Amino acid sequence: MLDNGKINGRQLMVLIYLYSIGTTVLVIPSGLASVAKQDAWIGGIVGVIIGMALVLLYTALWRVYPGKTFVGICQEALGKGVGTVLSLIYVFYSFIGAATVLFYVSNFFLIHFLPHTPVMFTSSLFALVVVMGSRMGLETIARTSELMLPWFIILFVVLVTTLTPQIDSQKLLPVFESGGKSVFWAGITFSGTAYMPIVFLFSIFPRVQEGLTGKVRLGLFASALAGGLSVVLVTLLCILILGPQITARSMFPSYALVKKISIGHFIQRIEVLLAGLWFITTYMKTTYYYYSWVTSLSEILKLKNYRTLTLPCAMLMVVFSLIVYPNVVYMQHWDTIVFPPYIIVMAVVIPLALWLIGLLKGSKDLSATRK
Repeated sequence: MLDNGKINGRQLMVLIYLYSIGTTVLVIPSGLASVAKQDAWIGGIVGVIIGMALVLLYTALWRVYPGKTFVGICQEALGKGVGTVLSLIYVFYSFIGAATVLFYVSNFFLIHFLPHTPVMFTSSLFALVVVMGSRMGLETIARTSELMLPWFIILFVVLVTTLTPQIDSQKLLPVFESGGKSVFWAGITFSGTAYMPIVFLFSIFPRVQEGLTGKVRLGLFASALAGGLSVVLVTLLCILILGPQITARSMFPSYALVKKISIGHFIQRIEVLLAGLWFITTYMKTTYYYYSWVTSLSEILKLKNYRTLTLPCAMLMVVFSLIVYPNVVYMQHWDTIVFPPYIIVMAVVIPLALWLIGLLKGSKDLSATRK
């Protein structure tokens, strides 16, 4: 059996909230500002609206294929052969997602905390914690996210309140100068990072005790909305305090934002403490990417226990994280130009096609029953 662990609706809300923030809060303000300049926050709002439509699509897909993982959905909709091929593509992207997030983590440590420490060591240490969480099972990961949530909220409130005195509203002007096309593309980039990866949580949706009830569905929308708005708020603060130019040029603008905290020239240089925000959300996103990868792969291979794959998959993840981005310029080009259409196919086009196939099959079965 893959994993008998169960989670409740509240735990699903927590993981959706932390997962949607993930690395988005660390890197997306830069991408939005480079596309939409001072209108980056508007692009973020557009991205939240797109994200709500995506959550609606995923809940509809969940309703058509109740109790199925994404691998199971592909095989039921397209048959065992084609469905398995599509499932392997899905698994491959889960692997890419886990490796890229691990790259962000190691690069963040290298730049800001441990410049003389080999990247391999940092990546391996973080991957070890991810593997430990995944081997302990879904219930352990979900309870860990519940324990981390209060700390995240406390740090987030401290971040917002301590930065409020430094806001300069003039940096938002002129509003909508970049035009609708840039704002919309910024919204696509935002939703591609924050919301489209939710498709990989189909590996845990069948483990929700209540199933897709109205309460669970409402909680899913609420937590996804809250996560997106939290990132929009951080993006807005980056524009209001750093300005669009500095935000666009910074690799991790939200961390540069934290360095601006100074209250009475006494409370300052607390960025290391507030970096806990990024550690919490990044760990949760990496863990769920990785969990989706190993459980889906074990389902395709029909293994009795996914834990047999955790160590070799972790070794692949660490090695690939070192080569996935040859340099920063390549990373920025991939994230802003290549990644959006890539994730749109995986997280929008394919789920929409599977949903339509499920509806057609359901209507045919209903017609056959009536006859």
